[in-house]
Amino acid sequence: MSELGSLTSPELGALAARSPSCVLLPVGSVEPHGPHLPLTTDTIISHTAATRALGPLQARGIGAVVAPPVHYGVTDFAAGFPGAVGVPAAALTAFLKAVIEAYLASGFDHVCVVNNHLEPAHDAAVRDAVKEIDRASVACPLTRRWGRLLSGEFKKGQCHAGTYETSLVMASGAEVRAEYKDLAEVPVSLSDGIRAGQHTFREMGMNDAYAGAPASASAAHGDEQYAHLVEMVVTEVVEGLARSGHGNF
Repeated sequence: MSELGSLTSPELGALAARSPSCVLLPVGSVEPHGPHLPLTTDTIISHTAATRALGPLQARGIGAVVAPPVHYGVTDFAAGFPGAVGVPAAALTAFLKAVIEAYLASGFDHVCVVNNHLEPAHDAAVRDAVKEIDRASVACPLTRRWGRLLSGEFKKGQCHAGTYETSLVMASGAEVRAEYKDLAEVPVSLSDGIRAGQHTFREMGMNDAYAGAPASASAAHGDEQYAHLVEMVVTEVVEGLARSGHGNF
């Protein structure tokens, strides 16, 4: 079974007792993604990437399973829009640390935190949770090492509900509202806005809570991006297990 939440207690115990074993923990947010994508877009992307990584991990003999996602994150940039349901950074760090430690204590060799909500305070909160645990036992993969493989829109920072995320949601099988076809491109770089000291979507000119070009999205493009996200997850897990002495793959 691929979903940890569907396992019974004895089934989970048997999986954790295998060596090597790994939990993939999807992390996302509840926040607006334009008029066309679900509020849980980031979680959908993290969960799909984790699920698609299972096959390659299992093919390497790794007992991998996808944990129930952590849906709530830091969503300060979406302030003022309906659906921005966030938690404080400190609360997220403490919660994630406790969850990760519980999976390790239950016998799993490794936890990979698959996060696709990249608001700076959220990303820092996730990485703070990981930093407080033995780095050989836990990974948070989406770093510059891997970001350079993703789409041009992603690298420009124009990827909030634009071509990149809309394509990933399409490829996941989740619903994308038909409005995406009529949405004009919003050439706003969140990266540039953050460097300029802007703190909300509206300050950046994202009046409909999206940036980039959602009308250019396709499921095929989403599948291409998932291939990179899967490579990222698999490589980080394999390297983490090797560092902690659980084999070379």
